[in-house]
Amino acid sequence: MDNGEERTPELRTLRQKVEYMVEKTFPGEKISGRVFADLVKERGGSLSHSYFSNILAGKVTHPSEEILKALGLGFGVDWRFFKDESEVVDDVVSGLQFLAKRRTGEISGLAGRGIDDDGLDPELLQFVLSLLEDNKDGKDGMDGRDNGREATPGGQPG
Repeated sequence: MDNGEERTPELRTLRQKVEYMVEKTFPGEKISGRVFADLVKERGGSLSHSYFSNILAGKVTHPSEEILKALGLGFGVDWRFFKDESEVVDDVVSGLQFLAKRRTGEISGLAGRGIDDDGLDPELLQFVLSLLEDNKDGKDGMDGRDNGREATPGGQPG
């Protein structure tokens, strides 16, 4: 039942998480440990190119919190994404899916009121993505039925 929807990959190990972030952050590019280490340095962190390569090779499985923070800087995500049993993995994946849909034109714009400098709340972002999926499947996003009515800006059927 593949409708083109991106499935969330299994992201349990540090290696899986880093490989996923490389793929999503640098699509279609081959990023060396040296390039990534330089990027981390530019952003105020420290990570050796050999250590990064060892993470990708699966040789490093439980790095220090400082290394996790360096990975977060390099990829531009919350460093806790790389922790074991991370609570932010789903939030980061949802954010990346949102950005991918924005890049492909599935989402052309988004307006929000009261959004601070941190952006959308992760729960709100997931809700927006679910509405887009419902809309793509021909549902109205509210009760799962396509009732043919348009909603007014206040959320009431027009």
